[in-house]
Amino acid sequence: MRLGMIIDYSGGFAETVELLQEYERNGLDLVAVAEAYSFDSVSQLGYIAAKTERLELMSGIFQIYTRTPSLTAMTAAGLDFVSNGRFTLGLGASGPQVIEGFHGVKYDAPLGRTREVIEICRQVWQRQPVQFEGKHYTVPLTKEHGGSGLGKPLKIINHPVRSNIPISVAALGPKNVALVAELANGWQPLFFHPAKAQQAWGESLEEGFSKRDPALGELDIQLQVHYFIGEPSPEAVQTVRNQLALYIGGMGARDKNFYNQLACRYGYEAEAKDIQDLYLSGKKAEAAAVVPEELVEAVTLMGDEDSIRRQLAEFDAAGIRTLLLNSLADTAEERVSQLSRLSELAAGVRA
Repeated sequence: MRLGMIIDYSGGFAETVELLQEYERNGLDLVAVAEAYSFDSVSQLGYIAAKTERLELMSGIFQIYTRTPSLTAMTAAGLDFVSNGRFTLGLGASGPQVIEGFHGVKYDAPLGRTREVIEICRQVWQRQPVQFEGKHYTVPLTKEHGGSGLGKPLKIINHPVRSNIPISVAALGPKNVALVAELANGWQPLFFHPAKAQQAWGESLEEGFSKRDPALGELDIQLQVHYFIGEPSPEAVQTVRNQLALYIGGMGARDKNFYNQLACRYGYEAEAKDIQDLYLSGKKAEAAAVVPEELVEAVTLMGDEDSIRRQLAEFDAAGIRTLLLNSLADTAEERVSQLSRLSELAAGVRA
């Protein structure tokens, strides 16, 4: 089980990067950079590539609407080049609030667009002249599709370090998860409940795996998770509750909230409705209080070492192969120390 961490867009970037070598010495395998509507993650990943030698890098995630498929492929190849083959392309659809509200781009057909972006990226990396005619993208753009008619198939000038850069996709909906299981190397689910994952995604995963190319290997499930070894403070637990309330209650419109839908598939229909009603009426603290204790415990790694071992075993049995950690420790020294111990505990899961 690999240990990674996500560098958030909310601050502390420089301080975290300065500690990356120390984290690496204490068991860190991978670092991902989020991209919402803050600084772009490409520049930050390039900076990290220059500051590290062995850590794997991942975008967590690039939004599929904000770059053309070919630019996405070029960017991934560029990051793989400057990191000497250490980059994983993390993709996701985001949501209409960000895509239409910040970028002014229509949010449509996330499933179909994701499939086509993946197919075009793999053409680019294999240095094929890019020729693609799909429902959402046509390359080259022909006269029939509104182009000048002067475009011709081109292949990327440089030779990518790897012709098959790993692709990881953030997905929650049943159809999206089926697509991930079919086409992607990795999957980034949020709020993964190991005991309820089968009821939420079992059919979708089975559908996708039935079409999967064996050359892709095992699907690397990459789970974002808050962790703390020991008894977490009430403030730390509240941080988790607040995040769950934000996503279940306020991340998207009432009828377009993927996290609320996921909570319902987990069996928390009544709680999901109450959380959303409270959150959207401005009662954020009350919404956080409604978040089920069972859900808080299931989607985090918190407690004494015996509890952590049990939770790690549950994650492993559910197919989790990479943890993207968000430490709830107060100081950098404590975060490094806890990572070191977590690395030892994770190594023992399959020993």
